[in-house]
Order: sequence, then structure tokens, then C-alpha cells
Amino acid sequence: MSVAVTSTPPVTHRRFEPAIVGAIVYREWRVFRRVWFSTAFGSIVEPIVFFIGFGFGFGALISEVAGLSYFEFMATGTIAIGILFSALFPGLINGYTRRAEKHLYDGQLAAPVSVAELVAGESLWNGLRVAVVAVVTLFVALAFGVRMGPGVVLVPAIAVFTGFGLSATGAAFAAKLRSWHGVDIIIGAVVAPMLVVAGTFFPLDGLPRWAELVGRANPLYHCVELLRGAVFGFTGFGQTMLHVAALSVFNLLAWLVAVRLVRRALID
Repeated sequence: MSVAVTSTPPVTHRRFEPAIVGAIVYREWRVFRRVWFSTAFGSIVEPIVFFIGFGFGFGALISEVAGLSYFEFMATGTIAIGILFSALFPGLINGYTRRAEKHLYDGQLAAPVSVAELVAGESLWNGLRVAVVAVVTLFVALAFGVRMGPGVVLVPAIAVFTGFGLSATGAAFAAKLRSWHGVDIIIGAVVAPMLVVAGTFFPLDGLPRWAELVGRANPLYHCVELLRGAVFGFTGFGQTMLHVAALSVFNLLAWLVAVRLVRRALID
């Protein structure tokens, strides 16, 4: 009597498909059209609060910082803060709810979608959405009298570029969350230091040496410097390329880590 033995076919890994990433972005756009007002409202109100509180408050005490009026200095910092909040938190909150509560990712991965494409698509969408937030903040700054150079047209690209990595960072943290209580730790240990030590409201060279070095390793710092260069004029090609290179490395590492952790949380 012979027994037929069947072998399990080897697992094949298909190539990364940009078209699927585009489909994920399109899906996110369809969802966003239903909730756009809340995002638009916050994007307008938040910079106004920062401009009034810091711009007019501290601006009355500090006349000039790094060759700019304090209002102009903190205006670009406010744009960067909007990018941070509008990219990292959606990656974090959506990543956790869609994985642990709504189980949306289970359904998506049942289709021919890989974790790498899923993370890339959602991060790219958040980057595109953040670009709108940055432009809205620019118009608010313009209404408050902030002067801007022709390089301001680069701000949306900088926002997308930075937003991708920050969104992937949020997705990576979301993959490790076991409950909403972990969000408090992320805010205190990650978001708050990134917000403060990034040259948003004061230059880094006034900090202790160790804090300055930490700040210069902060991806948000490189975003702030690129934004200031775009709005008020770049100081040098080499320095600008250094900021671009630093954000490029950050984006790649954030995406790779997010893919690994999300895959482990969903599949492994």
C-alpha cells in the first residue's frame, strides 16, 4: 500500500508593488473625505494659538533669534510641530486601532497586500495629508505678517518627506502597544523631547552640549532647518544636503523598523 505524500510548496515573496501602495493611499483619501473638517479646524486653530502665545508673548521679550524676528523664527517651528503631530499620532492611533480593535489589517493582508506595502501606503498618505496641514499653517503665518521667500514652494515637499518617516515611527510604536496606557509613555518619552529639542522655539546652541547633540540627531530638527531655509533662504548647499540626507536615513530606518514590528505583531 502506497501513501501519497504531498509537500508544502515553498513560500514565495513577491516584489514590492507601487500600484498597491497607491491603492492604499486612495482608500485613505476616500476615508479622509468624510472627516476632513475636524483636521482642517485643528490645522487652523493650533497655529493661531501658538502664534498668539509664543509669537506675541515671547516675541515681546525677544527681539531677534538667528537673524530672524522671534515671530518668524517660531513660525517655522510651528509648521514643524504641526507636521509632527499630524504624522506621528495618526500612524500611532490608526496603527493600534486597526490592528488591535478593528482588525482592519487582517482583512487587508488577506488580499494580495504585503506588510511593507501597507506601512508604505499609510505613511505616504499621512505625509500627503501633513503637506496640507503645513500649507494651512503657512497661510496663517502669512496672515500674521510673516515674510516669505520664493523657496516657500518647497514646504509641501518637506512636509511629505518628513511626514512619511514620522508616520512610520508612529506605526512602529503602535505595533508594540498592548493598551492605550502605553500612549502616555510615548508622549512623555518620545514626542515631548522631539518637540522641545528641535530648534522649534529656541536655537539648539543655547543648550548644554549633550542636549545640543541629542537635538541635532532629532529628525524634527532637520525638518525645522529645511523649513527655515525654504521660507527665509537656504544658508548653504552642503548644510541643506546634510539635512536631506539625515531625513532620508531616518525615513528608511523608520519604515524598515515599522515593517518588521508590524509584521511580527500581525503574522509572526
